[in-house]
Formats: sequence, structure tokens, C-alpha cells
Amino acid sequence: MLIEERAVTDPELTALLITQQRELAQADGGLDGAVYPLHDDAEYLVVVLDGRAVACGAVQRLDGDVAELKRMYVRPAYRGRGIARNLLTALEEYALAGGHTTLRLETGTYLPAAISLYRSSGYRPIPVYGEYVGNPYSVCFEKRLPVPA
Repeated sequence: MLIEERAVTDPELTALLITQQRELAQADGGLDGAVYPLHDDAEYLVVVLDGRAVACGAVQRLDGDVAELKRMYVRPAYRGRGIARNLLTALEEYALAGGHTTLRLETGTYLPAAISLYRSSGYRPIPVYGEYVGNPYSVCFEKRLPVPA
């Protein structure tokens, strides 16, 4: 498994993000309907297996030492292999290397597997923030990253 940084303009990353948005639209049964724009200032990591981009996620600076995890996605055929957990760890390390000591994220109430991953990885529920305020399907989490001694 290779995890590497990719530009927001990378065609394989773009394909992952389009697929993610389509899947989210189906997962919420048309209830949520929220579409959040891509942020050009987010820094993306992509998981590559056998030469194919199969997962992605991003870190975007919010304020000071706080960043947000965005666009976590694993293609369905590659789920259940620990890829999301490995990617999450890589994103946390990437954020910490970038000077971020706190990570926040938003996910949907209709994504129990994502919620379980974040909870089991040490993320704690927080009030809905930023662009997610007012969306009844948003749930937000936060984690203080362990700073190396």
C-alpha cells in the first residue's frame, strides 16, 4: 500500500471525489442534499494499490493549530481491508507534521461505519461547526493529536 500526496487537479483524485459525492447522494436517500465545495487549499493524500488510486482524504487548515479532515473515501471494492484506518493515521501524521495539533471532521448521521471508525480512532463528538451548522444530518468530531516529546 502506497499513500502519497496528490494535487487537487490530479485526474485519479478527481475520479475518487466524484465517485464519493455520487455515493454520498445515494447513501443519504436524498434527505441531506448538502453539497460542500472542494477546497483548493486542502492537501490530499491518495492510497494506491496495484497501481490504482483506491482511497483519498484531505487536511485543510481551519484556524491556528486546528485543521479539518475532509473527503475521506475508500472505493467499495477495497473496504474491509484496513485502508481507511491506515489512511486516517497517515492524515493525522501529515497534519501533525504541518503544525496541526487538533483535527476536526464532519460526517453524516447516515454513515455508521465512518462514525465507528472515527470513534474507535479517538475522535470525540463536538458541536456542529462552520459550514455544517444547520444541517440536521451532520455530526462532528475532534481529536487532539499526541505531540511527540
